[in-house]
Amino acid sequence: MTDWAGRSAPGLDEIETLAEAARAALPEAFAALAASIVLRVEDFASDAMLDEMQIDDGFELTGLYEGIPLTEKSVMDQPMGPDVIWLFRRPILDEWATRGDITLGALVAHVMVHEMAHHFGWSDDDIAVIDRWWE
Repeated sequence: MTDWAGRSAPGLDEIETLAEAARAALPEAFAALAASIVLRVEDFASDAMLDEMQIDDGFELTGLYEGIPLTEKSVMDQPMGPDVIWLFRRPILDEWATRGDITLGALVAHVMVHEMAHHFGWSDDDIAVIDRWWE
């Protein structure tokens, strides 16, 4: 049994480290495309993000891709800033504790790769066809 006395929950930096490890483990074909994405880790999504997504409970959003998918980008587009993947620590930790059947690293990698798939132009339905994670 693990002794939890004196331990604290993984912080923002630990979640970022796990996410960067997931990025580093991507197949070569995707690695270059993923390199330019900015990673941001916060405890929760902002109220503005939750409002835009029509989500009432901040624990319901573990990650978010913010940008223009590669399939929709054009050389005519004016740069609006870098594409960003947001990971939200508290909802990730809550889901990890609730599931109890996966490692934290596996969950962070799953969320990170899911959001990268949106960057590559995949919809949630496209992702669900190949990713049976939630079954």
